[in-house]
Amino acid sequence: MAKKANPIPKEPVPTSYFRAWRKFRGLTQEQLAERVEMSVSSISQVETGNQGWTDRTLMAFAYALGCEPGDLLRPPPTDNEESEFETYVKRLDADRRKRALAILRAALGDDEKSA
Repeated sequence: MAKKANPIPKEPVPTSYFRAWRKFRGLTQEQLAERVEMSVSSISQVETGNQGWTDRTLMAFAYALGCEPGDLLRPPPTDNEESEFETYVKRLDADRRKRALAILRAALGDDEKSA
């Protein structure tokens, strides 16, 4: 008897860049495991795709790695200085971001007042 094709295709596992981001931030699996309160074994399993991840895991990794959750689904940037600056600014609340922008403009002698 011929084998029937499954009418519902399996969804592909989303590609993640957990390992690339961890290395980009210069962390070991042990350091990341401590930050996200997971075992090193679990970190390894998530990074290799042998263990799935949840939204909560994605958010914990992102916070520990100083990026947005969606960033972990694409490769890290190649310009470390620009990335570090952008990551820092993204984590500021709106009021602190506005103050930081005013300080930066004053330090650079930029008179522009646009938001």
